[in-house]
Amino acid sequence: MSQHDPAPTPSALLTAAVDTERHVARVGWDQPPRLFALVRTSVLREREPSLLDRLGTAEYEGYTAIEQEGLPKTSDLESLLGRMAWPAEVDGVALSVERIVVPPEAERDLPDDPREATDRLAGHPGRKDVRLLAACLRDGEQICLLRQRDHDEDDAVAVGRDIAPGLTHALAATLRDD
Repeated sequence: MSQHDPAPTPSALLTAAVDTERHVARVGWDQPPRLFALVRTSVLREREPSLLDRLGTAEYEGYTAIEQEGLPKTSDLESLLGRMAWPAEVDGVALSVERIVVPPEAERDLPDDPREATDRLAGHPGRKDVRLLAACLRDGEQICLLRQRDHDEDDAVAVGRDIAPGLTHALAATLRDD
C-alpha cells in the first residue's frame, strides 16, 4: 500500500468484536465465559423501537451484541457450543473466554489427575492469563481478539483470524443450519 492509499476500513464484524471485547474488559478479570448474539443494528432498531435511545438514530449498518445471560457453567465449552443453535435473526455470535497460557515445557510430566494437572499449570511461573473474544458471522467471516492480563490496555489487544482456530470453528458451527 502506498502512503497515499487510505487505511483499510474495518469490517462491521471487527468493529462489533472490538466494541464487545472492550465492554467485557470494563468488568475486569476472572469472569466466566460470556456469549453474545450479533444482530444487524438496523434490524434491531426497526424491530425494537424502545432501544432507539441506546442504539442511536444514525444509519449504521453494523452489528449490535446482545448478551445471552444464563450460560451454563461447564469445563467443556466446546461440547456446550456443539449443542447450540441460533434463530435466523441472529447474524453472528461472539464468545469471551479467559484462559491460562503456559510455555510448552510446563505440560511435560503432568499428573494424571485433571485437577492436580490444572493446579500445577495454574501455579506455573511462566503462566500468562489471557482473554479471547472470538466472533463469527453466518457468511463465514471470523475474527479473534486476545487481551493479556499483563498488558491490559485497549491498544494492546491482538487481532487475527488464526489466534484460536478451534474456538472460532466451534463458535461458527453454532450458526450452521444443518
